[in-house]
Amino acid sequence: MKRRRFLLSSLVGALAAPLAAEAQPVSAIRRIGVVESQDTLLVEARREGLRRLGWIEGENIVVEHLRLSDSQKLARDIRRLKLELLIASTNLHISAAKAATTAIPIVMGYAADPVGQGFVASLSRPGGNITGLTSDPGPEIRGKLVEWLAECRPRLSRLGGPVDGRYPGGRASALAIDAAARARGMTFRAVQVREIGGLSNAIATMVEQRTEAIIVGDGPFLWTQRHLIAELAARHRLPTAYPYRDGPEAGGFLSYGVNIPAAWHHAAVYVDKILRGSKPADLPVEQPTQFELVINLTTAKALGLTIPPSLLARADQVIE
Repeated sequence: MKRRRFLLSSLVGALAAPLAAEAQPVSAIRRIGVVESQDTLLVEARREGLRRLGWIEGENIVVEHLRLSDSQKLARDIRRLKLELLIASTNLHISAAKAATTAIPIVMGYAADPVGQGFVASLSRPGGNITGLTSDPGPEIRGKLVEWLAECRPRLSRLGGPVDGRYPGGRASALAIDAAARARGMTFRAVQVREIGGLSNAIATMVEQRTEAIIVGDGPFLWTQRHLIAELAARHRLPTAYPYRDGPEAGGFLSYGVNIPAAWHHAAVYVDKILRGSKPADLPVEQPTQFELVINLTTAKALGLTIPPSLLARADQVIE
């Protein structure tokens, strides 16, 4: 049952000019490189975003998929393939792209703390050759996950969650969850996870600690493992809340946060602007300001959770 579906507010922002105006004929084939996660959902979102703006792969644009290795090899690939622009997904990819070139534009697809990481001088005036999207929503919204889990499971007292310490926004998110939990008289224990094999151990640790619900941390690694996390949590009958809608779509309980595929779709606007002559230094980095609540009602019923009608009414999507 779908109620409302909205993407990032930036889709209707200053950069998102009407598609009819953007998708004008292109006279020459352009060549760009992509250093990104190979998740099919994100690849298709990026491809569709370009297509809607008139950039058709194999017709007027060539997209080269670059393997993330060392920055020197990446620099050689950029020169060899005569690329005009790079799209880089996560901080790891952006760092490699930044080290490889200062000559061609780089569009960030999903950057955490781009100013603190040295990717841009500021969000409003990036400077240099990098611009795009930041994933930073403000860690305070994670407190909503604590609130809604408490509404659906009365007497909830012990929370736990996998956290990727390598991700710049991971620690801030964990601290925000901990603060929200303590404000409600609960405890939250974060378990560091750095590899796929560590997820089973992390969930097992939470079970040993008598964790009653899980809040998944931020970051691309945990996002790619959303199906495994949902499977492990279901095995132990633990309600699981995610920062992204893809969690409940994979079988988790609920999510509140940014639509990641929508962000990738919108990154195409930056590509289009730059290929048509705009400079990265003049294109402000966009932050998410609108978020969506997704609830998996099937999972809730399987776990015996009672969802307040007010929470269901607020949901942007209810999966049945």
